[in-house]
Amino acid sequence: MIVTFTANPSIDRTVVLEGPLERGEVQRAASVIEQAAGKGVNVAIVTSASGILTVAALPFENEGYSAMLDERMNENMLVGSGKAAHRPRTNTTITEPDGTTTKINEPGPVLSADDLAAASDKLVQLCANVPRWPDSGYTRDEAAWVVLSGSLPPGAPDDWYATLIRRIKPFGCKIAIDTSDAALDAVLDALPEASFDLIKPNSDELAQLTGGDAAAFEASAKAGDLDAIVAAARTLQRRGIANVMVTLGGAGAVLVNASGAWYSTAPKVDVKSTVGAGDSSVAGFILAEVRGAAPDACLASAVAYGSAAAGLPGSTLPRREDAHPEQARVRALS
Repeated sequence: MIVTFTANPSIDRTVVLEGPLERGEVQRAASVIEQAAGKGVNVAIVTSASGILTVAALPFENEGYSAMLDERMNENMLVGSGKAAHRPRTNTTITEPDGTTTKINEPGPVLSADDLAAASDKLVQLCANVPRWPDSGYTRDEAAWVVLSGSLPPGAPDDWYATLIRRIKPFGCKIAIDTSDAALDAVLDALPEASFDLIKPNSDELAQLTGGDAAAFEASAKAGDLDAIVAAARTLQRRGIANVMVTLGGAGAVLVNASGAWYSTAPKVDVKSTVGAGDSSVAGFILAEVRGAAPDACLASAVAYGSAAAGLPGSTLPRREDAHPEQARVRALS
């Protein structure tokens, strides 16, 4: 079973334009869609749709949001919430016909110390004893993976994820982290004590975490030279992150762990929207890992799910039939 925790959930409002965005002008939208979302919610939707029992945990309650989320949930998903009620933020995505995506994100509700404590306790409870679903066929109560994902809401300390890692590690679950900025720095500062199992930096985040040069990483990757990326990722792996997966957009991804390093090309897709592509790649990795796949197959699955998301319109997330890991060419780097 998988538990995802979205610290700052959102209502994603996707505006699809008929033509290129023109700043300062009035334009008509071809369509507008509103959906319950957030990075961890997106991961949960993808893993659940692919047949893995999943719990999506949120840090607060909101009846309207829960009803909206119900529309995206399979029957084997559950929303675990803290006890306080808040209005989730609204994130607006503007998508142009050529696939260019512009995002405007609100900060989210301010959480009090009581809110944070209640949400933390609820997550620990879920990790210790995931609720059973009747006739699900699952016999293990504990979470196999916990995904701590997205930005932190106002009021949360920068090290909230690091604190949560320390609290849930004793249950033996694997932990994935997908965040940025100060929250990401705090997670790295807590290593090796608060070690975890998966991180998915892009080239900019890899540079932030290792003191490297993002432009140099991208240029060398385009030239087919992945040595600098592997070396930077290896420094993170040696600090206490079991799997470091560096995403390179349409160029594919690199995976580094204690067993070696691998590079995967990305299946060719007609990019329609990049919304949820990174979350889908995290889901793809975990889906393969929980089914016992080797590291190279986990990487291929991650790249396939991320590419599938990019080929779908708006905030549509991929199902199992949309992803084609066999089209991702993987080769060992070391």
